[in-house]
Amino acid sequence: MPEQSNNKYLVTGGSGFIGSAVVRHLIGRGDDVLNVDKLTYAANPASLADIENAPTYRFAQADICDAGAMQDLFADYQPDFVMHLAAESHVDRSIDGAGPFIETNVVGTWNMLEVATAFWRSRSEAKQEAFRFLHISTDEVYGALGDEGYFTNQSPHRPNSPYAASKASADHLARAWCQTHGLPVIVSNCSNNYGPYQFPEKLIPLMILKGLAGEPLPVYGDGSNVRDWMHVDDHVQALMAMLEKGQPGEVYLVGGDSERTNIDVVDGICDLLDEYLPDSKQQPHRDLRQFVTDRPGHDFRYAIDSTRAHKDLGWRPQESFESGLAKTVRWYLDNESWWQPILDGRYQGQRLGKTGEEDTA
Repeated sequence: MPEQSNNKYLVTGGSGFIGSAVVRHLIGRGDDVLNVDKLTYAANPASLADIENAPTYRFAQADICDAGAMQDLFADYQPDFVMHLAAESHVDRSIDGAGPFIETNVVGTWNMLEVATAFWRSRSEAKQEAFRFLHISTDEVYGALGDEGYFTNQSPHRPNSPYAASKASADHLARAWCQTHGLPVIVSNCSNNYGPYQFPEKLIPLMILKGLAGEPLPVYGDGSNVRDWMHVDDHVQALMAMLEKGQPGEVYLVGGDSERTNIDVVDGICDLLDEYLPDSKQQPHRDLRQFVTDRPGHDFRYAIDSTRAHKDLGWRPQESFESGLAKTVRWYLDNESWWQPILDGRYQGQRLGKTGEEDTA
């Protein structure tokens, strides 16, 4: 891998949750970054306020589906690495309308692979050897697990939501461009991320902000669905390890080794709010829990076997779920200036993905 001062990263979706964490990390360690983001509803330039004036940071508002725009950016910037994070990512929204997911996650990924391949072929042999295209995906492509077992590299893709199907399609495209065209692609499938700067439609920030406001905390079904949770900063470190030590054509599964039921996550947030807000009129916050009609096609359990990442990349998560959740709750309490404009504007915490069904307590 080139010396850090020479590294040039093209990051798609760098104004989103995980993407902004990647960009902040890269700029913080002195790398050059081009953030390519369409700035859809979940993107937030405020997530990059601390680094937006850094001399090594560039931003381009562009759609990854726009081939001409992507070709121009590649030609002008000449990236050494592509980190492809741009995606529509909320399952509930995919239930309401799958079109944007197919367009961005499938067509957009195909377009990025096409443009990257042409650019890669134009480079010197040494630069071709060093180039990497890292496609960041999700464990949801593998479908649902029962009470036991883990997703591994041998697990078949069995997506159950429109979102998961669109990401599974993108995974297959990424593999095909590596196998057919030789593009040095690495694929990452990760577990549920959480942490600061996450758009409040997702479970953890939504529960924090609703709890802070004293509003009901909607829990799907009986709350027994299980997810493996990973702090976003641990995920960033995993992605860096893939670029440094990963092999083209490989798929790396990374998780936080922190399986929790949804109700346990919500209870943990409630208990932290009780602790951090001792003078709140809403005590205990667990009284705000409200069980609602389950999401259609709600996968029961996800869990990742990260053995390959541990062995081949030397990566392990550093944050426990308890320590990471405590830091996350504290961050949202301390950063109203980041999330309040979102609630005042493009998202007010309403439920999505009900397919016309009404909630029941």
